[in-house]
Amino acid sequence: MESSKTGGSVTDSGVRAARIVALLTGLAGFLLAVATPLLPVHQTTTTISWPQDDQATSIEAPLISYLPVEVSATIPCAVFNDLPDEGGLVAATIPAQSPDSQRFGLQIRATETQAQIVARNSVLHSIPREQITGCDEIRLNITTNQLTTEFTGVAGSDDLASTTREGNFMPQVVGVFTDLEGPAPDGLNVTIEVDSRFTTSPTLLKILAITIGAIATLVSLAALHRLDLTDGRRHRRFLPASWWKLSPLDLIVGAILLGWYFIGANTADDGYILNMARVAGHAGYMANYYRWYGVPEAPFGWFYDVTAALAALSTASPFVRLTTLIASILCWWIISREVIPRLGRRARHTPAVYWTAAAVFLAFWLPYNNGLRPEPVIAVGALLTWISVERAIATGRLLPAAIATIIAAFSLAAGPTGLMAVAALLAGSRPLLAILIKRAKQLTPNTTTGNKHTPLASGRPHRPLLAAGTAVLFIIFYDQTLAAVSEASRLRTIIGPSNSWYNEFFRYSELFSQTADGSIARRFPVLIMIVCIFTAAAAIIHSASKSKLAKGPTLRLLAVSIMSFGFLAATPTKWVHHFGAFAGIGAAIAALAAVALTTPLFQSPRNRVLFTGIVVIIAAYAATGPNAYWYVGSFGVPWWDKRPSIQGYTLATGVLVFGLALLLVGAFLYLRYTEAQGKRKWFLVPLAAPIAVVTGLVVLFQFASLAKGAVSQYPSYSIGRSNVDAVLGEPCGLARDVLVETDPNDSFLTPVSTDDPVEAFTGQYSQGFDPNGFRIDLAPEDIEVRANGPSTIDPDGPFVTGGSLDARVLDEPGINGSLVPLPFGLDPSRIPTAGTHEAQQSNVAELTTDWYELPERSDATPLVVITAAGRIASVDSDGIDTYGQRVELEYGRSDGDDYEALGRIQPIDPGPSPMWRNLRVPMADIPPEADVVRVVARDADLEPRQWIGLTPPRVPQLETLQDIVGTTTPVLLDWTVGLHFPCQQPYLHRYGVAQNPEYRITPDRGVIAGANNWQSHPAGGSLGLTNTLNRPTTLASYLADDWRRDWGELIRYTPHVEEAAPADLEHSTELRWGRWTPGEISW
Repeated sequence: MESSKTGGSVTDSGVRAARIVALLTGLAGFLLAVATPLLPVHQTTTTISWPQDDQATSIEAPLISYLPVEVSATIPCAVFNDLPDEGGLVAATIPAQSPDSQRFGLQIRATETQAQIVARNSVLHSIPREQITGCDEIRLNITTNQLTTEFTGVAGSDDLASTTREGNFMPQVVGVFTDLEGPAPDGLNVTIEVDSRFTTSPTLLKILAITIGAIATLVSLAALHRLDLTDGRRHRRFLPASWWKLSPLDLIVGAILLGWYFIGANTADDGYILNMARVAGHAGYMANYYRWYGVPEAPFGWFYDVTAALAALSTASPFVRLTTLIASILCWWIISREVIPRLGRRARHTPAVYWTAAAVFLAFWLPYNNGLRPEPVIAVGALLTWISVERAIATGRLLPAAIATIIAAFSLAAGPTGLMAVAALLAGSRPLLAILIKRAKQLTPNTTTGNKHTPLASGRPHRPLLAAGTAVLFIIFYDQTLAAVSEASRLRTIIGPSNSWYNEFFRYSELFSQTADGSIARRFPVLIMIVCIFTAAAAIIHSASKSKLAKGPTLRLLAVSIMSFGFLAATPTKWVHHFGAFAGIGAAIAALAAVALTTPLFQSPRNRVLFTGIVVIIAAYAATGPNAYWYVGSFGVPWWDKRPSIQGYTLATGVLVFGLALLLVGAFLYLRYTEAQGKRKWFLVPLAAPIAVVTGLVVLFQFASLAKGAVSQYPSYSIGRSNVDAVLGEPCGLARDVLVETDPNDSFLTPVSTDDPVEAFTGQYSQGFDPNGFRIDLAPEDIEVRANGPSTIDPDGPFVTGGSLDARVLDEPGINGSLVPLPFGLDPSRIPTAGTHEAQQSNVAELTTDWYELPERSDATPLVVITAAGRIASVDSDGIDTYGQRVELEYGRSDGDDYEALGRIQPIDPGPSPMWRNLRVPMADIPPEADVVRVVARDADLEPRQWIGLTPPRVPQLETLQDIVGTTTPVLLDWTVGLHFPCQQPYLHRYGVAQNPEYRITPDRGVIAGANNWQSHPAGGSLGLTNTLNRPTTLASYLADDWRRDWGELIRYTPHVEEAAPADLEHSTELRWGRWTPGEISW
C-alpha cells in the first residue's frame, strides 16, 4: 500500500487541517495549563467571634495552622473588676492550665496587683489594677508583623494611649478561654480571622479553563496521531498477540503477590496516607494534618485522591490497597511482556532472564510496596515512560513520545521519586529530538530558499508535546493556587526534613541500620540492583558485539537506572521507602544482567563461580540486618529484633563462609582448571542464574517469615488474620484485639483478713518499702529517638510516654501518705503504693502482702495485674533473663481460716524500666484450685538504680478498644497506626478549624519517639493542638492472647476546660487570584 493511501502527504487537506489543529490546540492546552495555577478560586473565609451567645464562657477552636491571620479585641476595662481578687483571665487563646499557655498564646489577664497583656511570652503591658479602673476600654489588634494596643481613659498614662510594636506577636489559637462568668459584659469582643487559605474551590472560570485545556490537549494528541500517519505505515498492534497468555512463572509471581497482599507487612506511612485521605473529603482539600500546619499535599497529592475515593467506600486494608495490588500485577505484566522482549533476541528466548527479573521484582515489591505509598504507581510509571520512549524511537512517531511525557509528568506529581520517569525521557532525548526535527521537516510545506524559519518553528509538532507535559497542572492546581502551593512547599523546606543532595548518605545510613528500614528484606534488593548495573555495564563494554542485546534499548535502560540513583539524591527527604520506586526498573536491570551472564565474559567456569560468590556475599551482608518490619508487621516474625541466628550462629556468617568458599573455588579454577571446548560441566548448571537463585531464596525467606508470624500469632492479632477477617466482614483490625481496662480503681482484689487496703498491702511482712519510695524521673531508658536527619523536636522539652509521669507530686497525700502520682487513671486516694527507692538503707527490702480473693473466672477477666515501676527481674519471650529485683505473684488455696501457698509465678513484664507499667499474669497460668493470691517482692540490691515500686493486685474487667472508642468519636490516630484501626474516626478539620480528639492511639515504644517528634509543636503537628487543649491519661490495655506484646497505647484526653463548647464559625466567600496570599505562615 502506498504511503499516500495510508497516511496522506503533507499537501493533503486532511494533513494540513491536522497540522493546524495540532498547532492551535497544542498551544491552547499548554497556555491554559500554565495559566491554571494563576486563575481565581473561591476561598471560604472563617471568623470566630467571642463572646458566644452573649455568654462569657470559654469556647474551643483549635486552628490547624496554629496562627490566625488577624486577632482583634475590645476589652472594657470594667471587666477586670469582675475577676476575683487573686486575678484571672479575661481572655486567652490557650487554656491557662496548659504549660504552653503563656509561651505560645495571648493572655489578657489580671494578677492580684496588675492588669496585663501577654503575647508569646512577652509582657506587652502591665498596669496596676487600681489605675485601670478609670480606663474605658482596651483595643488590641495583632497582624502578621505588627501589634497595636490602645488604652482610653487610663489616668496618668497618656503614653499608653496608643502603642505599636513591630514583630511577630501572633498567638496560637485553640479557642478563647476566660474566668468570667455569666452574661457577657457590654463591649467585650474578641474577633479571630482564621487562616483558611487552603479551603478553596475552583471558580467557573477555572473550571472552564481546565475543561477546555484538557479537551484541547486530547484533540492535539489526536491530531498528532494523524500527523504520525504521514509516514506511510499501517497501524501497529498496540499489544502483542501473547500479551494475555499465562505462563507458569506468571502464576507463581501472581500467587506470591496475592499471598503477600494478605499476610505481608505494610509500609510505615500507610496510616498517615489513609487518615489524610479519610479526612480530605470533609476538609475540602488533601491536607497534611500530622505536620506542617495542615498545608496541602500538592504538588504531590493526586495519587492520594485515588486512595480517598476508595476510603470513602471502605477503610478496610484489603480494599484501600487495591491500587497497590493492581499496580503489582501490571508492573510484572509490563516487565515480562514489554520490557524483556525489547532487550533483544537472547533475552526473549532465555528462561533465566524471566526468572531473574521475577525474583528481583518480588524482592523489591514485597518489603517496599505493600501499602498506600505512591512508589508502586511510580514504579509502573517509570516503566511505561521508558516503553513509550522506546516505542516512539522504534516507530519514529511522536504520539508515543507525547504519552511518555504525560506518564512522566503524572509520575513526578505522584511523588518526588517520579524523577526516574523523567530520567527515561532524558535517556531517549537525543533520538526523540531527531524524530521531532525530522517530522517538523516533513510537515513543513515547500518554501523558498529565503525562508528563515527553522523546521521546528514551521512544522510545530512540539506543541502537542508541550500540552501533554503540562496537562498534569490541571490536576495539581484544580482547587489550589500557585501562592498556596508555594507556601506549602516553603514550610516543608523550612521545617524539614529537607536535605541537600550531598546528604544522600542519610538514606543509606538508615538502610544499613539495625531498624526496620535496615532489614534484610530492604537491604538486599538495593544491593542486588547495584550489582546488576555493574554486571550489565561490564558485559556491554566487554563484548557488545557478541551479547546479542538490542543496543539502543539496553543502553538507555542502563542510563535510566544510573540516573535514577542520581535523581534520588535530589529528593529533599531521605527515606528508605523511596527505593520501592525501583521495583520496575530494578527488575528490568536484573533481566539485563541475566542476559549479560550469557555473554562470553561470564561463560567461563571461573567467572561464573566468582560472580556467584559475589552475589552470595552480598546476601550475607544483607543478612547482617534484622528480620524486622514496621509496627505490627513484626508480630510473630522470627528474629524481628535481631540478626537471624541459630544456636548463636548468625545466618550472615554462614552465608559469608559459603560465599568465600565459592571465591576460593573460583580462584582454584583460575589457577588449575582448563575447560574443554564445547563441553559443559555439571557444576555450572546451578550457577546459570545465580541472581535468580539467591534472590529467590531471599524472597522465600521473607514470605516464610511472615507466614510463620501469622501462624504463631493465631488466634491473636496478625496482619494476615486481620486481612482475612476484613474480607469476611470484620474490618476493624487491631481495635478488636486490644483489650482496655474499663475502671481499674474498682478492679482491685478484696483482702481476705481486713477491710483496710493499706493494712492489707503492707501485709504479713514489710521491710524497706515506703509509700514515697519512688524515683521522680520515671522516663523509659531504652527508647532512642530516631530521625532521618536532624531532629526538629526541642531536646530540652518534656518527653512523656506510656505510664511515665513528669516530675510532679500530689497536692494531697494518697491513702497511705504517698505523694506519688499514679498512672493509668489509678486514684491515689483509694490505692496504696510502696517502693524501695531511698527507703532501704543497708538491709534487704521485702514485702509480702495479705492474701487477696480471686474472683470467678470469665472471658472478661483473663489477667491478674500489678502496676509497678523500677527494675524488675523478668524473662522475655525468647527465654532471656533481664536482671532486676524479684516480684512474684503467689497463689494459694483457702482452707477454712487458713491459706495454703501452692506456688509462685513470675509476672510478664512488658517494660521498659523504670517507668510505670502493668505486670500481668494470665489467669490460665494459675491452677483452677487456687482461689487466693498475694504479692511477694524482694529488693536485695543497694545500687540506687535498682529499686521497685508496687501497687496491690487487681483483676480488671476488659473491653475491646472498638467497644470503648467506637466509630464516631474523634481520635488522634498516630500516623503509624492508622491503617490498623480503620474503624476509628480520625479527628476532622474544616475551614481551618480542627476537632478536639477525645482519644489518642499510639504505636509501641519502639516507634513512639519518632511519632512524637514528627507530630510535635515545633513541626506544626497534631500534638501542638492536642497537648495545649488537653490533659492525657494513658489507659491500661493489653493485646488479647498475646499478653507480652507492647502493641501501643490508648490515651484518653480530658480537656483543660471541660465546659468549653465548640466555637460557632462565621463563613463568607472571597474571590482569590493565584498569587494572592494573606502572608507567610510564620511561627
